[in-house]
Amino acid sequence: MPSEPATLIVGAGQGGLELATALRELGDTDPITLVGEEAVAPYDRPPLSKGYLAGTQQFSDIVFRPPEWFREHDIDLVPDDPVVTIQRDRQGGIATTRSGRSIEFGRLGLTTGSVNRHLDVPGRDLDGVLDLRSLADADRLSRELARAGGSGGRLVVIGGGFIGLEVAAAARAKGLEVSIAEATGRLLGRVVSPQLSDFYLAAHRRRSVEVRLGVTASRLTGTDGRVTGVELDDNTVIEASVVLVAIGAIARTELAEQLGLEVDGGIVVDEHARASDGATVAVGDCTSLPNPYTRGTPGRLRLESTQHASDHARTAAATLVGRPAAYADLPWFWSDQGDLRLQISGLYADVDRTVVRGEPTTERFTLLHYRNGLLVAAECVGTPADHVAVKRGLTKGMTIDPEAATDPSVPLKRLLQPGPSGASRAIEG
Repeated sequence: MPSEPATLIVGAGQGGLELATALRELGDTDPITLVGEEAVAPYDRPPLSKGYLAGTQQFSDIVFRPPEWFREHDIDLVPDDPVVTIQRDRQGGIATTRSGRSIEFGRLGLTTGSVNRHLDVPGRDLDGVLDLRSLADADRLSRELARAGGSGGRLVVIGGGFIGLEVAAAARAKGLEVSIAEATGRLLGRVVSPQLSDFYLAAHRRRSVEVRLGVTASRLTGTDGRVTGVELDDNTVIEASVVLVAIGAIARTELAEQLGLEVDGGIVVDEHARASDGATVAVGDCTSLPNPYTRGTPGRLRLESTQHASDHARTAAATLVGRPAAYADLPWFWSDQGDLRLQISGLYADVDRTVVRGEPTTERFTLLHYRNGLLVAAECVGTPADHVAVKRGLTKGMTIDPEAATDPSVPLKRLLQPGPSGASRAIEG
């Protein structure tokens, strides 16, 4: 074992970098090794489907830290050399990277992230069939969209989640024809309200995006090794110059399983980000954690957002330095789909009333969601002031009277009021 209790962080994304940063901010001076599989320094991933793909941001705009920052903070960044095997006991362990490098450690953080779901249909390996997870993926997609746009081509997006809709909007802005094939009955069905799903369906169709719901891809067709179409399970075919597969992601748990940690749709952690061995911490979208939202419903969930990765990493850092505090941060999310900006505070679940502020057809409105008279979430489209007010209020345990909230001329910040004393999941659920 190392002479000093060195910390190994496996995964150099937002969660891994934030864990290393938080350790330093908490005064931890032990050596840190941060290991990643990409050849570049940690960067902000959400712009890959937004500003970076649109060309309004460069890599220098999304990289988190310059090289000298890692040296100044005694963090050994190891890019392009992922950990492939790992062993540990209560005192520490040893990891081996793809190149054969051995890294001894006293403390371990797993921030391994997610991997895109694979579309298992004939033709998946044709040229022009892409997915989007990394910087290299985004660069390849950008080149393919430029190629297709120059010839009046069409992008077909398989999947109607955030990534798919964001890329669809970017492709339309580049002049491509766009079709979306979504297996369920609505867009963004797993993460937003039915009202918001309906809005985005209409909004994308107004922008001349073809959206087909309740269909799945059964085969990708091609000529000379290159994709030319997507055959759907209703026996129709959509012509395609480029295909983006965006059907969700699954947690990367391979190393956790090597360690014998409990896994259930993600690395199972407690409210302090501790894995089942009581020593390893795990952070971000590779984890299955107790719902951290005090107005959420009981049970475990897996959150996929940069905000969650950052907040969860700070909880893990506190645990590693012996100052554990339960993770209870407000979940919030955002999505830019062309000129439409969505901001969400809280979690939409078990809602029994929704208040609409504004008119959705104007593309500037807010949906306030309630359970038992208590505000639990807000979905804001083009209304940043509403988002700021709700986010601040929910963070402080406040609520908004649903009757007063119906008038969009009254700022929400004026309507914030204390929530019920002692409110808990048990009472609210």
